Amino acid sequence: MLTTRHSPNVPRRPWDERLALNVEAMREMSRETDPQKIVQIYGSRMREFTQADGMVALSRRDLEKPKYRITRSSLWGLEVDPWKARTKLILESGILGEVLYGEEPVIIDDFVPDPNDPAYEHLEGKKSLAAVPLYEKGVGMNMIVLLHNEPNAFNREMFPEYVWMSNLFGRATHNQVLTDQLRIAYNELDRELLAVADIQRALLPTELPRIPTLDLAAHYQTSRRAGGDYYDFFALPNGKWGILIADVSGHGTPAAVLMAVTHSIAHTLITPPDPPSKLLSFINYHLSARYAGSGNFVTAFYGIYDPTTRKLLYSSAGHPPPRVRQCGSDFVRPMNPKQRALPLGIDGKETYVDTEATLTDGDILVLYTDGITEARSSDGDMFGTDRLDKALGRCRATAQDLLQSTLDAVHTFAKGRPADDDRTLLVARVENCGCESAQS
Repeated sequence: MLTTRHSPNVPRRPWDERLALNVEAMREMSRETDPQKIVQIYGSRMREFTQADGMVALSRRDLEKPKYRITRSSLWGLEVDPWKARTKLILESGILGEVLYGEEPVIIDDFVPDPNDPAYEHLEGKKSLAAVPLYEKGVGMNMIVLLHNEPNAFNREMFPEYVWMSNLFGRATHNQVLTDQLRIAYNELDRELLAVADIQRALLPTELPRIPTLDLAAHYQTSRRAGGDYYDFFALPNGKWGILIADVSGHGTPAAVLMAVTHSIAHTLITPPDPPSKLLSFINYHLSARYAGSGNFVTAFYGIYDPTTRKLLYSSAGHPPPRVRQCGSDFVRPMNPKQRALPLGIDGKETYVDTEATLTDGDILVLYTDGITEARSSDGDMFGTDRLDKALGRCRATAQDLLQSTLDAVHTFAKGRPADDDRTLLVARVENCGCESAQS
């Protein structure tokens, strides 16, 4: 409903002139992404379009009737940013409060401002007023008030266009503000995730240990900023080495946090983590006692390698069995434990059993998380263990070469599809001694 007092005789601009003004304004605003600059352009163009001598922008957001906030005024110029100065000039009552809370378009042709009005300094000398409510969820939450020094200054034939254009502009500006707020929040969150990722990576080995009779290579890749994969090495008495690989369920920051907790628990065991079942039981007990019911768990494989005998004593907690390829054979076998056990953190009473395997010169041992075998192509197919075994085809290649060939195979298979899960790959090639690795 439009409230008016007199019928003005102000001529309407020709259509082609109005079109040219609109096109020029739209072009100018389309070049900007800053809401403040867009509003500045729109305010200037709107005053030109309506030939207004003044403008006041109002808001009742977060205020109770009859209070309102003047967010912009032609007295201040167009430099004030209402999103950064929202507490500026809160008033109550007066003609501006009346039209704002009325929530309807209003034209007053013979406007006479009251000197006692709280907003008088913004209205002084003006003789026409046109108020355009800006609706949000059906409520006139904001308002643009156009002012003119002459009476009967606003053409009613054009006024519906003002209401329509202003509301569309208001919604577009509001969306841009939300976009900017989302971008700022995302950037802040991304900085925090980067910090989490840096902390997480600091928990991983900075370099691979030099283990006699083993040529080692490792790859670690998260699907997001931070992830839940974990690998570690433990120097043990009598020259033995513990090799641990683990995978926290889920992705992102929650998985990274539980990964850090798992690392912490693993390194709080006072006695050497030997045999493997001892370490897995220790981690499982503490994870179950503190985090059971969270819905998260940890799969893990822990093996203790003796460089002298080349025997690997190992235990598994629901982790994908490592693959072993014997040199001179096309056969790749999984290293299956004697007993299947639950992942860590589900049942504190779960028991883990040790299994022993003897490795020989040229054997290739591959430990991995399921992000490798469950990598998907653009068609949704999984990489699988058959493709993993095929990538290990070169018998005399170094561990690094075998690791790279596997990663290349995964990349080619995925055809550019981003990783859905964290990917960790450890390749160990058994040698006669700790000397130079045999070349392919």
